[in-house]
Amino acid sequence: MTDASFYRSRSLWLDRLADDPLHPRPALPGPLEVDVAIVGAGYTGLWTAYYLRRADPGLRVAVLEREVAGFGASGRNGGWCSAFIAMDREQLARRAGRGAAIALQRAMFDTVDEVGRVAEREGIDCHYVKGGALQVAASPVQLARLEAGLRHARAWGMGEEDQRLLDRDETERRVRVAGVLAAAFTPHCAAVDPARLARGLAVAVERLGVPVYESTPVTGIRPGRADTTRGPVRAEVVVRATEGYSATLPGTRREVLPLYSLMLATEPLPAAAWDEIGWSGRETMAAGGHQFTYAQRTHDDRIALGGRGAPYHFGSRIRPGYDRDGRVHARLEAALAQLLPPAAGARITHRWGGPLGIPRDWTASVGLDRATGLAWAGGYVGDGVAAANLAGRTLADLIRGNDSDLVRLPWVQHRSRPWEPEPLRWLGVNTARWLAASTDASEQRSGRPARLRGRLLDLFLGD
Repeated sequence: MTDASFYRSRSLWLDRLADDPLHPRPALPGPLEVDVAIVGAGYTGLWTAYYLRRADPGLRVAVLEREVAGFGASGRNGGWCSAFIAMDREQLARRAGRGAAIALQRAMFDTVDEVGRVAEREGIDCHYVKGGALQVAASPVQLARLEAGLRHARAWGMGEEDQRLLDRDETERRVRVAGVLAAAFTPHCAAVDPARLARGLAVAVERLGVPVYESTPVTGIRPGRADTTRGPVRAEVVVRATEGYSATLPGTRREVLPLYSLMLATEPLPAAAWDEIGWSGRETMAAGGHQFTYAQRTHDDRIALGGRGAPYHFGSRIRPGYDRDGRVHARLEAALAQLLPPAAGARITHRWGGPLGIPRDWTASVGLDRATGLAWAGGYVGDGVAAANLAGRTLADLIRGNDSDLVRLPWVQHRSRPWEPEPLRWLGVNTARWLAASTDASEQRSGRPARLRGRLLDLFLGD
């Protein structure tokens, strides 16, 4: 059994669970037969179990987890419960129609509120505050990208009430970012403590009568069963809800690529610092740039800030040691000081990271193969806090055969093509990582878009 201190060391959020001992729940006692076996006790697996049992209290459901509920991205992410969803709108529209792609985005708007409703109903104290999301621009290049993004949003049916551009004064009334020119704002986002949400959801699932078997590694998934180190679990439907950890299962190594995102958190800042920074609305915030820096003001007045840029590891390897990278964490500290100078010099109390699930076309999906009984959801590309809730509701409807609006959304039954075999996968992904960093540096030096690098980056990230 892994010591609770290991789990606490995975993130600020897990470490701050003062009222949760983080001892693993009992493991699977032996072979089992259920109606639905769910592999993974992160958001996707837990939401699926939650909605299945609420809809049908007689359904036999079991959740299988290698570590503890919320161990993966669900307990380590930036705490953005946002309506952003990983999808190629144009591709989905070609396949299912423009209206279907817009309907998926509208469903995500509703999902942000649904997470808040369930947290309140189930007494999950996850510090949910719907303050919206800001993407700030501190250079003309970044501002041009914001304006292009806003035009794209308008083309896809999003009005002023969904996303709008704030000028410098409006932005600084929310948060005073050094050198800010403008910000894009959407109300469709809430800040949460992600580990509190995951752990509270596991308790809610257990109250509904669903066992969550922790310390139960699944070694393989096949029609009719999930094989574990504690014996087989036979089920009519087996749900793969393993996101970035999918690469550890046989036969799935090229389906979802594990790409690390890293974070840090400051000590609680004094009131004088917050008087300078503002940020009283607890909006989530992202800074312009291809490496994507994201942050929130936490419930206890820290700044939790993260970003991309960590290397992809050959063969889709996942190791605890990869959760920290000195160069990336140093860049994040520098970004914090540059964006919010009053926080410069604050003690960094936590540094952590973990793998995201990246499909080859960067488009999330959910589905059920009725012939085999194998179901899946994921590929959220770091935007899974809310998307996993929509996925869980959709899987519950698919499994129960409920012909709802959710099962007709265009991400349902979407299949991304597999990632290239090694070493092409390693070369391509790490080249894209280098291009992102190089593009940001070039644009910062010159003040102009790095067009060639940008086109190359789009080529590597495209389908």
